[in-house]
Amino acid sequence: MTIFSRIVAGEIPCYKCAENDHFLAFLDIAPLAKGHTLVIPKREVDYFFDLTDQEIADMQVFAKHVAQAIQKVLPCRKVGQAVLGLEVPHAHIHLVPMQNEGDLNFANAKKSFTPEEMQQVANAIREAFEKQ
Repeated sequence: MTIFSRIVAGEIPCYKCAENDHFLAFLDIAPLAKGHTLVIPKREVDYFFDLTDQEIADMQVFAKHVAQAIQKVLPCRKVGQAVLGLEVPHAHIHLVPMQNEGDLNFANAKKSFTPEEMQQVANAIREAFEKQ
């Protein structure tokens, strides 16, 4: 069971931003920017392209709505998307608020925010997501 599956099961807490029956979005604990969010399928699948065509389509639409919520609550020019998948063997999409393309460089130093800041951002994204 991956760490993400344990988050889905409620065994590990997260800063939840959005959820439906099939997908979960939560803040990355080692973010590139404030509001850096991970979108995962609740079904444990290692490789993004091992998801079914329908799952990929549905996950992208879910991620789109999460990105729109992020953009409503955080000052950014756009929300960048990356699919890497080497650190955690569970398919996931990174959504990163960006001012420029360099903000999506995973070699950049990770940011640190207090638990209160993380919860505040997660709550704001979730509220914006639920209003869509």
